[in-house]
Amino acid sequence: MPKELKTKEIVISLKNIRNQFGDHVLHNELNLDIRKGEVIGIVGGSGTGKSVLMRTIVGLNEKAAGEIVILDKNVDDVSFKELTQLRQRMGVLFQDGALFSSLTVSQNIEAVIKEHTKLPSTLVREIAALKISLAGLPFDAGDKYPSELSGGMRKRAGIARALALDPDILFLDEPTAGLDPIGASQFDQLIASLQESLGLTVVMITHDLDSLHAICNRIGVLLDKKIKVDTINNLTKEPDPWIKEYFGGPRGRAATRSHK
Repeated sequence: MPKELKTKEIVISLKNIRNQFGDHVLHNELNLDIRKGEVIGIVGGSGTGKSVLMRTIVGLNEKAAGEIVILDKNVDDVSFKELTQLRQRMGVLFQDGALFSSLTVSQNIEAVIKEHTKLPSTLVREIAALKISLAGLPFDAGDKYPSELSGGMRKRAGIARALALDPDILFLDEPTAGLDPIGASQFDQLIASLQESLGLTVVMITHDLDSLHAICNRIGVLLDKKIKVDTINNLTKEPDPWIKEYFGGPRGRAATRSHK
């Protein structure tokens, strides 16, 4: 189980968010506060808009209504330059890494650094090597192309790229999907280690019950176009049918037993 979170400082605040595509409303009057240094897992049934919510926060999806405040800045009230600087403080791991297939792992990381800084090439290469090491990859992984890596290694390479600009907030979209139980557990340990050593705030879209138990301080459940946030222990006592089935079903009970 993760350590109890002591701070209540808010780094992301969503107020009355509405996301919709045409007439289809995914989220309506959704409110969410994310605390500094926490690992928060976002879960929900198929079609509840888990990834859409993440993309809305990082600016890849335009909200239909509401207010987003990140690191004390309202994203609707800042200049383009300030918004760009704000987004540099957020790292994103998309599903399966989403690496540029024509670039090596090192080049993928270096591309991010070169786009946003004017650091000399030698230093950029050294930073890329450091990020590769932080992600738990062997040194020679930097010279490999994504197609030469296993699924787990591609995800770690994606983490290395997400950390390229030393972000304050890390977003993970289904980070353990497709990994075997051992690989998933090792990835959970990596995220927990990075969070503690770098002081990251981690927002994780997942359906992995073991991850929720192992590293998440709180869980946000998307229900009825809104989100309910609490600790996993409190959520298991909720009367809502979906929550009861999700956390109290056979897999939920197995995950609970294994993390006691």
